[in-house]
Amino acid sequence: MSVADKTNEASDSSSCPIKAERPASRRVNGSQKTLGIGMTIERFLPSKQLRMIGAWAFLDHIGPADVSDNDGIQVGPHPHTGLQTFTWMIEGELLHRDSLGYTQLIRPGQVNLMTAGKGISHSEESPENRPAEFHGAQLWIALPEQYRFIEPAFEHFPTLPKSEISGLEITVIAGEAFGLSAPATFYSPLMAADFFAKTSELATLALNPDFEYGVLVLEGNISVAGESLDTTELLYLSCGRESIDIKADKASRFLLIGGAPFKEDVLMWWNFIGRSKYEISGFVADWNSGESKDFGKVEGYPGKSLMAPLAPWG
Repeated sequence: MSVADKTNEASDSSSCPIKAERPASRRVNGSQKTLGIGMTIERFLPSKQLRMIGAWAFLDHIGPADVSDNDGIQVGPHPHTGLQTFTWMIEGELLHRDSLGYTQLIRPGQVNLMTAGKGISHSEESPENRPAEFHGAQLWIALPEQYRFIEPAFEHFPTLPKSEISGLEITVIAGEAFGLSAPATFYSPLMAADFFAKTSELATLALNPDFEYGVLVLEGNISVAGESLDTTELLYLSCGRESIDIKADKASRFLLIGGAPFKEDVLMWWNFIGRSKYEISGFVADWNSGESKDFGKVEGYPGKSLMAPLAPWG
């Protein structure tokens, strides 16, 4: 989701401290951002401490929040380049519209995956008749060089593969993990899974030693390898692990994301992922001109499009 926070900074993956230091693990603090409607969210990627986990370049934890007042969530048409947006819904409903002509309502337990490629625009809004509670996560996935100018696309997945390990209900929402495979299309080796604790037991989860991982608590509290973790921090885990022990309080929920370290440096500004300042400045100017054919037009959104903020380098 696009934010209206004027303190945004460009994210350059080449400056990531973790990339340079290669720690075995690190706690990453979230930072509060504001959606266009004034709703506060918690952002964990990118941060000054950590830019990416595999190809995952962006992670917002949204809610739980009451969206019953006024028009709820209203994020006007805005563009994307060089990435995929990945929305995982836990509670509530959100209506997606895009410049390809898709209009899709996403409900709990479902995934929306939008591939921006060379350029796309979309909006996100609360439907008129909606539940009061809203809770979800939105992530972005950087596209490798050979795929970042592909044609845009949209996919919706109403059902996803599930399993259970030691009282943890597992939904694999991206990639392959725990003997399950999610159906969405990706262009880098990665995974993501949602865990809900039906009981409080110690669970040993198998990991891919070629992947780096992040653990984010969405509700409640968990312990990872004996270390307590709550919703205020993301725990980064480096490559080389074959398993990890996790114990979650009953009714807690957490997200595990992982992927092979991304081999390319990327530059992210606002809703764009590119490779250079010149390229990003071109995306900004193209969108703000209002005449770009690359981003298309979102039909049916009851409001104005968002303007791209000028990049700090001019």
